Amino acid sequence: MTNPLFDLTGRTALVTGSSRGLGHAMAEGLAEAGARLIVNGRDEATLAEAAETLRGRGFDVTEAAFDVTDEAGVVAAFQSFDAAGIEVDICINNAGIQHRQPLLEFSLADWNRVISTNLTSAFLVGREAARRMVPRGRGKIVNIGSLMSQAARKTVTPYVVAKGGIKLLTQGMAAEWAADGLQINAIGPGYMLTEMNEALVANETFNAWVKGRTPAGRWGEPRELVGAAVFLSSSASDYVNGQILYVDGGMLGVL
Repeated sequence: MTNPLFDLTGRTALVTGSSRGLGHAMAEGLAEAGARLIVNGRDEATLAEAAETLRGRGFDVTEAAFDVTDEAGVVAAFQSFDAAGIEVDICINNAGIQHRQPLLEFSLADWNRVISTNLTSAFLVGREAARRMVPRGRGKIVNIGSLMSQAARKTVTPYVVAKGGIKLLTQGMAAEWAADGLQINAIGPGYMLTEMNEALVANETFNAWVKGRTPAGRWGEPRELVGAAVFLSSSASDYVNGQILYVDGGMLGVL
C-alpha cells in the first residue's frame, strides 16, 4: 500500500524544462504519484510531443510554452494559469543549459545566458509561484541544482556559479517564505545520462573518470531523481526547508 505522505493526488505541478531529460523524467514521476502536470519548454513542437507522450500514459497534462528567462513571459504564463483557475501547488525549477569553454575565452553574452537560464529563471518562476502560494499558506518549490552547487570543474565556471547560486537562492527563499507555509528545497544531481552530457559519456577518458570517481561506479539515470522530487513535493517533506538533496551516487561524500 502506498504511503499517503507521498500521494500527490489533487496537486498541480509545474515543471520547467520538461520536454526532455531530467525535467521530463521528474514530471512523469510526479504524475505517477498522482499530480496533474503543467509541462514547460520554449519549443512548442517539442513540448507538444512530450505532452502527448505523457497523455498517452493517462496523465492530466497542460502545456505551457514560455521562456523562463523572460520576466514578462513568466508573469503572463502565471496570469494565464490564474485565468484558467489553475493553482500551482508544486513548482520544479529545472530548466538549464550548459556551455563548456575556458573562462578566459568566455564571452559576456554566453556568461549571461548561462546565469539567466540556470539561476535567474528559478528566481522569476519561483517568485511568481510564491506570490500565489503565500496567500494560500502552502506550496512546494524545488530548485534543481547540481553536485556543482558544491564543487567546481574547469571549463564550466558560469554553470558552477549558477548552481552554487541555486543552493543559496533556495536557502533565501526558505528564509523568506517558510513561515508562510511553503517548503523550498533543492535537488543536486550528479553526472546523469542526459542529452546535455552525451559528449561527456562518449569521451572515454571522462567517462572513466566519472565511473571511477563515483562510489556507485556509474552514471545516474534521469528516473533516479524521481524519488527525491516526489519526496520534496509531498507532505513527507513538510518540515524540510532550505535543504539541497544530492543525488550523485556518493560522489560528494568521498575523497
